[in-house]
Amino acid sequence: MENLAIDPTLSTIKHDDVFAIAMHHRFQWEEAQNTYVILFPEGMVKLHGGAGEVMKRVNGQASVGDVVTELKAAFPDATTIEADVIGMFEMAFGKGWIRKI
Repeated sequence: MENLAIDPTLSTIKHDDVFAIAMHHRFQWEEAQNTYVILFPEGMVKLHGGAGEVMKRVNGQASVGDVVTELKAAFPDATTIEADVIGMFEMAFGKGWIRKI
């Protein structure tokens, strides 16, 4: 995952927050693009690298902390994974791709 240089202690996203894909948005694997995408009425966003790994775990049930734990286990060599995951949640929430449950 790309290091977004976000200090998780300063984030508005908390470990016990739970998110779901926003209304009128759809997350899916796009075979033609060979990547995960978010589709919405105005267009499509291609998610590269770790962004797709984060978003495929946004299901309305898993907390941010659950996602961090799962990705730490899946990618043990990624030393900045917690900050990267929090940064992705902040960006996705800020862009309206996800909604807080």
